[in-house]
Amino acid sequence: MSGIFDALGEPVAQRVTGGLATIGQVLKSQAWKGAGPAGVTPTQAQALRVLRERPGTGLGALAGLLGVSAPTASTAVNTLVTKGLVVKEPGPDRRSITLRLTAAGEEVADRAAEWPAVLVRAVDALDPAEQTALLRSLVTLVRALQEAGEISPQRMCVTCRHFRPHVHADPRNPHHCAFVDEPFGDRHLRLDCAEQEEAAPEDRRAAWERFTSPDTAPR
Repeated sequence: MSGIFDALGEPVAQRVTGGLATIGQVLKSQAWKGAGPAGVTPTQAQALRVLRERPGTGLGALAGLLGVSAPTASTAVNTLVTKGLVVKEPGPDRRSITLRLTAAGEEVADRAAEWPAVLVRAVDALDPAEQTALLRSLVTLVRALQEAGEISPQRMCVTCRHFRPHVHADPRNPHHCAFVDEPFGDRHLRLDCAEQEEAAPEDRRAAWERFTSPDTAPR
């Protein structure tokens, strides 16, 4: 029988979304505070972080990774070029360009890559098991957004061709990374790995089904 809270309360998904929106506002506020002293906007700082991790990214790909329109990305890049933080280089064909950070851009990107201390402290307040559960939930959310086409492909473990979920009997380290040939656990899952190689769609689906079915016997 449903209680009063079931009758009057908002759906759990809606409350979780509201909590994420609140965290998003904190991140936005902290981004302005952190980017201001460096003389760049949050969007420009995010562009620097992306180019720091993915040198040689094209303008179109950068727009997708930032989740902004091509004109918005172009405006941000042109400003960074003017500031001497980014340089444009010829792309694979005559009509394309790639983007790289200058030495000054690397310094600003390093500062912009630092997560707001207030958020780090909040996550540190969780115990290790809660942090791992939160990380796994974030992986699930990001993958869902990627599969829905709402965000650009992310360099995550769970979509990588080197990911082997639940192949070891050790409950703390049940997964395997074929790239480094080592076992690992949920606490090691990465949302952005430089060595990630996107798996074929059917392989991604099979790996995800196995990842989300922890009772599957190791093989």
